Amino acid sequence: MAHPVASTSHPAELPALEAKHADLAKGPSEKKPKEKKGKPEAAGSQFPLELQPKPEFFDHRIRMFEELKTKYDEFVKAQPREEITVTLPDGSERKATSWQTSPMDVAKEISKSLSERLVIAKVDGSLWDLERPLEVSCKLELLDFEHAEGKKVFWHSSAHVLGEAAERHYGCHLCLGPPTDDGFFYEMAIEDRPVSLTDYPALEKVAESAVKDKQRFERLVVSKEDLLKMFHYNKYKKYLIETKVPDGTSTTVYRCGPMIDLCVGPHIPHTGKIKAFMITKNSASYFLGDATNDSLQRIYGISFPDKKQLTEYKAFLAEAAKRDHRKIGKEQELFFFNDLSPGNAFWLPHGTRIYNTLVEMMRGEYSRRGYQEVISPNMYNAKLWETSGHWQNYKDDMFTLDVEKEKWALKPMNCPGHCLIFDSRDRSYKELPIRMAEFGIIHRNEASGALTGLTRVRRFVQDDTHVFCMPSQIEEEISALFHFMQHTYGIFGFDFSLELSTRPENYLGSIETWDAAEAQLSKALDQHYPGKWELNPGDGAFYGPKIDITIRDALRRSYQCATIQLDFQLPERFNLKYRSPDETANADKPPSRPVMIHRAILGSLERFIAIITEHFAGKWPFWISPRQVLVIPVAAPYKEYASEIAGKLSELGLFADVDNGENTLPKKIRNGEIAQYNFILVVGQEELDSRSVNVRNRDDVGSKAKTAMVPLDVITDQLVRLKSSRSLQNTLPA
Repeated sequence: MAHPVASTSHPAELPALEAKHADLAKGPSEKKPKEKKGKPEAAGSQFPLELQPKPEFFDHRIRMFEELKTKYDEFVKAQPREEITVTLPDGSERKATSWQTSPMDVAKEISKSLSERLVIAKVDGSLWDLERPLEVSCKLELLDFEHAEGKKVFWHSSAHVLGEAAERHYGCHLCLGPPTDDGFFYEMAIEDRPVSLTDYPALEKVAESAVKDKQRFERLVVSKEDLLKMFHYNKYKKYLIETKVPDGTSTTVYRCGPMIDLCVGPHIPHTGKIKAFMITKNSASYFLGDATNDSLQRIYGISFPDKKQLTEYKAFLAEAAKRDHRKIGKEQELFFFNDLSPGNAFWLPHGTRIYNTLVEMMRGEYSRRGYQEVISPNMYNAKLWETSGHWQNYKDDMFTLDVEKEKWALKPMNCPGHCLIFDSRDRSYKELPIRMAEFGIIHRNEASGALTGLTRVRRFVQDDTHVFCMPSQIEEEISALFHFMQHTYGIFGFDFSLELSTRPENYLGSIETWDAAEAQLSKALDQHYPGKWELNPGDGAFYGPKIDITIRDALRRSYQCATIQLDFQLPERFNLKYRSPDETANADKPPSRPVMIHRAILGSLERFIAIITEHFAGKWPFWISPRQVLVIPVAAPYKEYASEIAGKLSELGLFADVDNGENTLPKKIRNGEIAQYNFILVVGQEELDSRSVNVRNRDDVGSKAKTAMVPLDVITDQLVRLKSSRSLQNTLPA
């Protein structure tokens, strides 16, 4: 199955692995483990399973819902029943009756097994409850859990079950409960009680009872006036109703059991579809994400339509925890963090080797691909950010400071500085395209609670490039970027997917310019990846359309790293210009404006190192490994020869160490294996006499016997060639 965890910005769910849980994933034939006698906290929460007496708002909501539902059912009953046509994705048509036939009815006609695995329907492109009657002739799609939209709906419905469990257990006031890329959460206000790991079994037990009841998800359209009455007890729901629902209009609520919530839906038919449910973690939050609002508590969960999927998910979590870059970074002494500089990584010598190797790789590509590397300042006067538009829209995410009675800021991105470099002298069309690259240090004022290892930091470096080109050069430059991107990701064994994000509602510039730019990007995508990219309408940046590239790692988790963005606004705001051939001949003609292409492939080096650490599980390919070779003498007389070998390899640019310590030979070899050295070279009298080494390969698991000796000149040549090949295989070339 495709695992739902999206990225390491959401760390491995260690609470989900370590906490006690209700036995919700067990089949009827599975034995439950015996209860262990021990400390009181092992028995679970000290609080009752359900709050008694139950909150008064339960009955109030249900009474209002049933009164309004009776009126709505009468409205539906009064609607004329007419024959309509339902068109399925394969083009086949089925007859149905308006206000009577539901998508589930159509599914049951097709196949009972189909109807049982369905999660949601899509009617004329919009998600639709399976048991909600169709109203007019339409196109109908039927989606299961494996469909991305089906999964979102399933998790959204599961969030409502979590909300019900929380209300029944805590008597809390619910706020928001959306699906996420890796499950769902609900946030809530709970008086005088923090959520703890010991609450998880109780919440899961209450959720289990809701699932067993097969509570129907009932949809109801309610006026703003009645919504305010229904949720009068909950200030958070009242705020959402007052600010999001216009006066004189209506929106929907959904009910499952005693839980009724403000929600646009749609949902699964009933809670019984949820066969496996687990709380994964909890955290603090603020209402609407604003630190000036009330503090709330957020509970996360995961669910599946099959118990086996939860078992697989737990195994996935365990593997993800083993690969966690923070764990490997500590074990291999790559980097660390300190509270005296939160969100800023301290790179240790071996981590710095990885960091520099990545930079050297990109620099080598730059020289082959016509890039010019520059260095721009880290700090600018606020006037620069006012010109670029960042001061107005991004100031809260910048580190600002006062210098000589003026406002300054550390740069959160390189592009405005590159505009100044472009504008530092007159430019001619003959110079274009200018591919300006920088490994610039960037600072962003991330909230302390959002900082997560290397994936969310305050100080980082990007492999940033801005291409200044003529409009006629866009297509060729995009093609070159595709080649560069594909080559780079291929080195790491990543596959990827692409999306074209088009003009948003708040776009700047003319529609004609946007249409032309989108057409060029579409043409480039069709040329290089025909049928392998998707359209993401309305999600472009305000300054231009963009292509987002998402890579997948060894655990099939997705990360958005590379981006290619067309920008027509910064050249305008900074008044960038060049002389075209016509303008060279006609001095009175105004200069032409370049197009600016923003691009990153690795993105943040810090985040990319986190990704590849987990992708390789700390077993680094030789070319980027911080510990490539360890030389071990079998006894003291051979220390000098071991040091000589390590020195020779180091002179050739390899990361070679020698263990001339006092440990035994088996202990030294074991230490080298734990440290993930790619190759261990053992030397003794035979090797000294023949100027050779005995080679142990990290990936030859279980091979402890002495291998054939390899001449020193041969192994040296093989190691140098292996490094230059950037192979993913830890195999010496012939």
